[in-house]
Amino acid sequence: MSIALILVTILATGLFGGWMFDWIIFLIALVYGKWRLYSKPDIPSPEDIQGVSIIKPLMGVDPNLKHNLETFFQLEYPNYELLFSVQDENDPAILVVKSLIDTYPKADVKLFIGLKHVGPNGKINNMVRAYEAAKHNLLLISDSGIKMTKDSLLDMVSCLKKDVGLVLQMPYVCHRKGFASVYEQVYFGTMQARNCLSANAVGINCSTGMSMLFRKDLIDEVGGLKEFGKYLAEDYFIAEAIRNQGYKSVLCTQPALQNSGTYNINDFHKRMLRWASLRASMIPTFILLEPLSECMIMGVVGSWAAQFLFDISPMAFFLMHVLCWFLLDYVMFCMVQNGPLPFSKFEYVVAWLLRELSSPYILLLRHTGSYIIWRNRKYMVHWGGYTEEVPAT
Repeated sequence: MSIALILVTILATGLFGGWMFDWIIFLIALVYGKWRLYSKPDIPSPEDIQGVSIIKPLMGVDPNLKHNLETFFQLEYPNYELLFSVQDENDPAILVVKSLIDTYPKADVKLFIGLKHVGPNGKINNMVRAYEAAKHNLLLISDSGIKMTKDSLLDMVSCLKKDVGLVLQMPYVCHRKGFASVYEQVYFGTMQARNCLSANAVGINCSTGMSMLFRKDLIDEVGGLKEFGKYLAEDYFIAEAIRNQGYKSVLCTQPALQNSGTYNINDFHKRMLRWASLRASMIPTFILLEPLSECMIMGVVGSWAAQFLFDISPMAFFLMHVLCWFLLDYVMFCMVQNGPLPFSKFEYVVAWLLRELSSPYILLLRHTGSYIIWRNRKYMVHWGGYTEEVPAT
């Protein structure tokens, strides 16, 4: 056997092993999700329920903003405060907050206007003043587009056991009108859910900062929230700081319900591109590993490896691979949705195909630019996550 043949055999064996590993990830995500999602955690006794400070960073308004914010005024939780932070005194979100304060005069609410610059991360700059004024040790950071159910906060606090320092809500999306909403739901209910559930099942940091509850004293130990202004992915490094102190991060049993009033496929692709670029900039190994979690890419390499190693028809192998992946994604989606599809099966098929076919392009596109674009600003993210804003020219 020639050296070239040996090397090709090793490559084919490795790729086929990677293809099999993807199915193990699927299995882990499905089993863990079935056990974790929508289960009922043990509710703390009334005397053990701690107060919570909820920080809501706001910028601008959309058609669903008032409804989303109102769900925080209606939480069934005995002791919490709402801390709204707005960058600009002319931001129309201020009027929305004030109208809700008038509607719910008994709510414990504070409104902070103006930035405290501590680094290139605008979200952190917007939240620092609210963080420093928080009166409770349990702190929830929640993005403006998040909609809460009445028991969401109680559910999150119930997951915060003695050895847990951080509780995350897995990202998901409310069902809204239009195909763009279907597309977002399919993404977060399949690929994102698979990665999030499997990572949390084995203790890998897969944090998303759109809805995260943590012990404030643990962050104060490393210098407070301002210390994370130097990162663009502050959620990842907050989780790392907590885990490094010996505490766990866990998933809440209820997903985070994103409910933005403005959405379209083009903006969503830009968001996916930003996330992909950020992951690759922070942890360069993702450049090689991330494509190996994609259906179409693994279908192609798996088909070649199966033909080389076992003389299996690559076309038959690829079609069977895509069919099995599609069916398991369907099961995953229904599990995350906690019920049947909220739209037609045809819409699901189209959205699933669009996501799977566009994802390799997005992963390739992230290598065409040197910067990450976020809220019309340019950032350079260095290996390890340190970020600097690129001045406008």
